[in-house]
Amino acid sequence: MASPRSLGQLGPPPPPPPPPPARLLLLLLLPLLLPLAPGAWGWARGAPRPPPSSPPLSIMGLMPLTKEVAKGSIGRGVLPAVELAIEQIRNESLLRPYFLDLRLYDTECDNAKGLKAFYDAIKYGPNHLMVFGGVCPSVTSIIAESLQGWNLVQLSFAATTPVLADKKKYPYFFRTVPSDNAVNPAILKLLKHFQWKRVGTLTQDVQRFSEVRNDLTGVLYGEDIEISDTESFSNDPCTSVKKLKGNDVRIILGQFDQHMAAKVFCCAYEENMYGSKYQWIIPGWYEPFWWEQVHTEANSSRCLRKNLLAAMEGYMGVDFEPLSSKQIKTISGKTPQQYEREYNNKRSGVGPSKFHGYAYDGIWVIAKTLQRAMETLHASSRHQRIQDFNYTDRTLGRIILNAMNETNFFGVTGQVVFRNGERMGTIKFTQFQDRREVKVGEYNAVADTLEIINDTIRFQGSEPPKDKTIILEQLRKISLPLYSILSALTILGMIMASAFLFFNIKNRNQKLIKMSSPYMNNLIILGGMLSYTSIFLFGLDGSFVSEKTFETLCTVRTWILTVGYTTAFGAMFAKTWRVHAIFKNVKMKKKIIKDQKLLVIVGGMLLIDLCILICWQAVDPLRRTVEKYSMEPDPAGRDISIRPLLEHCENTHMTIWLGIVYAYKGLLMLFGCFLAWETRNVSIPALNDSKYIGMSVYNVGIMCIIGAAVSFLTRDQPNVQFCIVALVIIFCSTITLCLVFVPKLITLRTNPDAATQNRRFQFTQNQKKEDSKTSTSVTSVNQASTSRLEGLQSENHRLRMKITELDKDLEEVTMQLQDTPEKTTYIKQNHYQELNDILNLGNFPESTDGGKAILKNHLDQNPQLQWNTTEPSRTCKDPIEDINSPEHIQRRLSLQLPILHHAYLPSIGGVDASCVSPCVSPTASPRHRHVPPSFRVMVSGL
Repeated sequence: MASPRSLGQLGPPPPPPPPPPARLLLLLLLPLLLPLAPGAWGWARGAPRPPPSSPPLSIMGLMPLTKEVAKGSIGRGVLPAVELAIEQIRNESLLRPYFLDLRLYDTECDNAKGLKAFYDAIKYGPNHLMVFGGVCPSVTSIIAESLQGWNLVQLSFAATTPVLADKKKYPYFFRTVPSDNAVNPAILKLLKHFQWKRVGTLTQDVQRFSEVRNDLTGVLYGEDIEISDTESFSNDPCTSVKKLKGNDVRIILGQFDQHMAAKVFCCAYEENMYGSKYQWIIPGWYEPFWWEQVHTEANSSRCLRKNLLAAMEGYMGVDFEPLSSKQIKTISGKTPQQYEREYNNKRSGVGPSKFHGYAYDGIWVIAKTLQRAMETLHASSRHQRIQDFNYTDRTLGRIILNAMNETNFFGVTGQVVFRNGERMGTIKFTQFQDRREVKVGEYNAVADTLEIINDTIRFQGSEPPKDKTIILEQLRKISLPLYSILSALTILGMIMASAFLFFNIKNRNQKLIKMSSPYMNNLIILGGMLSYTSIFLFGLDGSFVSEKTFETLCTVRTWILTVGYTTAFGAMFAKTWRVHAIFKNVKMKKKIIKDQKLLVIVGGMLLIDLCILICWQAVDPLRRTVEKYSMEPDPAGRDISIRPLLEHCENTHMTIWLGIVYAYKGLLMLFGCFLAWETRNVSIPALNDSKYIGMSVYNVGIMCIIGAAVSFLTRDQPNVQFCIVALVIIFCSTITLCLVFVPKLITLRTNPDAATQNRRFQFTQNQKKEDSKTSTSVTSVNQASTSRLEGLQSENHRLRMKITELDKDLEEVTMQLQDTPEKTTYIKQNHYQELNDILNLGNFPESTDGGKAILKNHLDQNPQLQWNTTEPSRTCKDPIEDINSPEHIQRRLSLQLPILHHAYLPSIGGVDASCVSPCVSPTASPRHRHVPPSFRVMVSGL
């Protein structure tokens, strides 16, 4: 079998001795036997042979090297670094008298070929002390799982898969490159640095990325950082991105390859998840200018390049640091920067690999491990040599494993330390700025420190993004100027009510005020004052008082407003009830209703209120509740959202209790309307307030209905709600007080007696029994009096006309009488009663024919008065001469003057014609008819 490619002692070898015939034959057959060892490579180009006197320490190198494999560039790119490390180790004689003999085997990133190369190296090659390499995760994991059976320790410089971190499954596996999980402690440190406590993850459905996400969950657990949402996707990330936005995720930790990264950022652009409010943290191991390579895929997802770049702006990439940035000499005596220059010079036309520093440090790790193993063997009593190792030597295998765990030095990639086989390396942070990636910080896993490079991180906002939408809970409170204005109006109303109270108390002995029940007026004013007071309490919210005080105010203001309403309107309705009770007294009996009884009525109404309120408070008291509304943007443009809060006074069965209160108040209002309607025709202003009560009830009812509806609709606007409630209370209280007291004030100032008089109001009685039999209902007192008054006025006028006619007839009869002394005396003495009866005809309610009948009876009974009193001799004389004679004139005057006196003197305020007679009492005549007093008063008064 041909020997594999060996990177042994570098430098000029000594001249080889002349080969014997058998060796010469083997060298001639070497080109033919080389293809029989798959994966084996010959001597390195330009690598001198080691001296035969120096025993080799063989190391198995497993990595892809062919150009047909994409990752073959990694193997080819690290070879110059490996050669530099081996050369420097030889120059320092670190392993004297041994030298490193690295034998390379091409795995071609294929599981079958890699496993075959591994077994061929064991079968056909020398006894390898260690395995160096392992690039492709699948090949590396298969080989690493079988290392314990061969007592071989493997050191990888490029396998970053987290799967290999399982020490139970891969106890002999180490790597100089940090695993993909190594970025999670660095991310944790970054989150703490910017105080981000709420994140979300977006993961591609690939095992490599899922392992990192699972490890990240364990790292963040217990660190007071919440993973609010975990999303994964296979091909289309837009749905997951949309869910992240719906859950208000601002800090997104992504795990996906560069091809999916373009789709992710296109979706982020569509969902507007970029800019000053969002921060994306994704893997930083993508190819340089990766967005240019995947631009075609981005276009296929209907995402323009400028949109992709806009969404990418500001993202942070996290990856291991290829070379340390510190200018400190490493174990080789050179700084990382010096090493990088030597590497670039040595690789000539070979492409660079970002793993070359880890391969360089890996060779140094192997050398230091073997050195410590040799020291351990030298110190032991076994006197075993390290080159005597074989795959069944478990003791030496354990010695090498323990020596590997003790590794600790500063290499070109930083401090090289293993913890459970994992490299505690340096993690760098880069940020995408203006279409390029800029290093902004690094994390040292050994010291667990994060270093942010000054003035390199550029956030698109004035400050780092918030980890969530900052919700500023803002209590919607009543505006202080509005509260001041309405309080001022309320104070004016209270001053007005105080003025009315002063007016009522001062003039309580005035007939006008006394008839209007001053005590009830005081209660009306007290109710208005209580209603005014409730406005101050309705305006006190959480901005003025504490939560406990606000809850107390919920009950107090309800009680005050309820009691004030009942006190004011209860007193008003009690007054009206008294008027109703007096003037609706059909039997006209004397009825006295004192103020004490009215106070008892108002007290009863208040007692019902107290029963309702006490039950309300005991069973289901009012509590302070806070209602949260949907978020609103900050008016100042800050990256916060305002969540309005509004305080309410509520309980479990609020609707039921309000229904009970409204029902009771509604019945009270209906009762007031009924009383106002029943007493509407009582026209004594001092007693009757029915018109003003109706106006008050109408205004209060309408305003309360409108106010309650508008207040319910403006529930989420405390200023509007308070304004409406306050104005309704002010209007209702003010209009009620004004309607009750302003008319009294005006009347008292202008005509204090007019209110207590009623020229039209008269009490009447039924004049006929048959009228009471045919009428079963009593109409209004005022209407009956008015109709009776009009009838009597008409009758009075008719009777006056009748008196005039009778006066003329009497004159004619008198002129016909004989002018004899004895007859004159007879007339004077015996006929005054008959004349008085004739004059009293005006007091009869009968018709004109009735008056004529009385006169006719009177003349029939005294026929001599008409005809027989004159002598025959006198009748033949000239009538004109007889009438104008002095005797006749004297006689006429003696008869007419009493008539005029009794007929006209009462009309000008004299003696009632029905009460006296010149000489005889009206009752002396048997024909005198009794006239009811009320009728006589009515007639004589007119």
